[in-house]
Amino acid sequence: MVNATPSTVLHSVAAGSPPGYEQPFWQRAGASWRQLAGNFTRDGFSFEWHEIRPATHLNWAGSFHPGSVEICLNLLGEGRVVSGTTQIDFGADTAAFFVTNGAHLKAKRLAGQNHEFLSVEFSIPFLRQRLTPDAGQLHPLLQGCLLGDTPLAGLSGPTPLTQRHRELLKSLLHPPVLASAQRLWFEAKALEFAAEFFFCAHAEEPLCTRAQRLGAERVARAKTILLENLAEAPSLEELGRRVGCSHYYLSRTFTRETGLTLSQWLRRARLERAAELLRTRQYNVTEAALEVGYSSLSHFSQAFHEMFGCCPGLYPMRTPAQRNHSPDRPIGSRVTSPSESARPDIHPDTTEAIPPARR
Repeated sequence: MVNATPSTVLHSVAAGSPPGYEQPFWQRAGASWRQLAGNFTRDGFSFEWHEIRPATHLNWAGSFHPGSVEICLNLLGEGRVVSGTTQIDFGADTAAFFVTNGAHLKAKRLAGQNHEFLSVEFSIPFLRQRLTPDAGQLHPLLQGCLLGDTPLAGLSGPTPLTQRHRELLKSLLHPPVLASAQRLWFEAKALEFAAEFFFCAHAEEPLCTRAQRLGAERVARAKTILLENLAEAPSLEELGRRVGCSHYYLSRTFTRETGLTLSQWLRRARLERAAELLRTRQYNVTEAALEVGYSSLSHFSQAFHEMFGCCPGLYPMRTPAQRNHSPDRPIGSRVTSPSESARPDIHPDTTEAIPPARR
């Protein structure tokens, strides 16, 4: 969960940035910074999106607020946060949280890489007011900063970024309520992130609840593995081994959680990724097909037409009727900017093995 002290020298921060400093900090760093919702000082929470490619290692700690807990959903780029002799190493598609409450944290983001990440920042008073009644169920770091009165800085362990995390991120982009109700809606989303990251499973957790939670986590991990290997998907047996269960159990659980068999979900994810590539106009049909694991252009074109209502060559110029034929959103694509949204279609269950990557 935590590693030894890194050999590289990092800059530290004890009190974090003063109010109003964070946006100028990221602007000086050359980042594309966007506050999606909330305000740390006024509301006690803030959702912030970052995109940056630093020329030199970036002292990321300079953006941390005093008296805060920060969740980081790291989509791209490598970074590190250090507290004493422990550290979080962020890689692509990882998530973790850290606390700075009067004590020192050090942090950096590596030079020459594209970094994309969401920060969900909470003030200690905001969390104390809402989570103290459930303090016994919280992560020890949260217990320390909510119930203790000594300076504290600490780190959680990194976890793989799951489909659930991506859906939470995407949900921030289109609040389904009136503008006058959005402050309340975003506060509820902040608490949803807190519920997702800050609570610990305990021994008294009911067996059925634990089984459901573990099943959902394994399905999310299987999706991540498949998305990272669309062109050369692992076999069902290998996928089961990598998520820690039998392939029979994984197949049943996956269908129960998603409404799709593994092969249906993978086919859909491949086609949606191909559609994304075609929309950029930087890939032709052959390149897009090969990129997602199709070697037969006729097979790819037929599957693409069935899903999107037009042939892949005409997809970037599709008509409104054809756009309506398309799924609401990619179910398999990794979030690469805060502009993607919608939700997957659900299809009837069938049973198939994972198809080979290239057909």
